[in-house]
Amino acid sequence: MRISRRRTKPVEPKKLFRYNEAIQAPQLLVLGADGKNIGVLNTGEAIRLAREQEMDLVEINPKTDPPVARIMNFGQFAYQQEKAARIQKAHQHVTKTKCVRLSLRIGQHDLEIKRDQTIEFLNSGHKVKVEMPLRGRENQQGSLAKDIVQKFINEVSAAQPIKFDQAIERMGHIISAIIFKG
Repeated sequence: MRISRRRTKPVEPKKLFRYNEAIQAPQLLVLGADGKNIGVLNTGEAIRLAREQEMDLVEINPKTDPPVARIMNFGQFAYQQEKAARIQKAHQHVTKTKCVRLSLRIGQHDLEIKRDQTIEFLNSGHKVKVEMPLRGRENQQGSLAKDIVQKFINEVSAAQPIKFDQAIERMGHIISAIIFKG
């Protein structure tokens, strides 16, 4: 038997709206189809009033006292909510942290390529983590490594205004800084 190890995407809970007989509150503040306040009514009476207009009674805000309900077409309302959620999801931008690794023995041309890559990441709206791992005897050259990282960040800031999310600091064997577009 084959075991699947694919990770599934987490399911976002949908905002559920109660309507008609699913409404549990004994009294409701009812709004008409045009949005005007009808007043506080018993739930059964409000449902009857909605049915007379061939519409549904939808609980809009269940947390108030009394809960707010509106007379409307529930199918159309649910479609509008779903459409708004899709549009909002399409327009959201997730900021990622990209990593650029330098070395104590990095050549000038390699440094220029890393600089161009960093500027491209910043223009895309990402944060950039500039890090330099130190191995073996390189650990004794911490001040030289910080100077190289500082020089690299100065070259990037000459081409693109930046701000620091994390200043240059040493954590064990790694010297790092996080920058973003300023």
